[in-house]
Amino acid sequence: MKRSVSPGTLVALGVLGVIGVLLVLVGGFGVLQVTVALIIAVVILATGLWVLRAIVQPPPEPPASGELRKVELAYRCGTCGAEVNMTVAPDDDPAPPRHCMEEMELVTPVE
Repeated sequence: MKRSVSPGTLVALGVLGVIGVLLVLVGGFGVLQVTVALIIAVVILATGLWVLRAIVQPPPEPPASGELRKVELAYRCGTCGAEVNMTVAPDDDPAPPRHCMEEMELVTPVE
């Protein structure tokens, strides 16, 4: 997959370049200092944008109507004791939900 550079990215890099030149000429900073600072700024900016893009991913499409099945299952967290009653699931034998970073225990017997 070929990725092209967006115009906004080019503008941002141009602005950073102008700031770098001004810091060297007017601010009295060394070229190496400004170059390292600009590289760090680009890495921080790219990482932040990557995180934001990952967060704003849309949720998956809900299943078509009629694809959910009625179930009557109760789960309990073995760590804190929280309980969950599951009434609908995409299949007859759903995976147990997770709580406190562990799978919850099935409380109701499966028939």
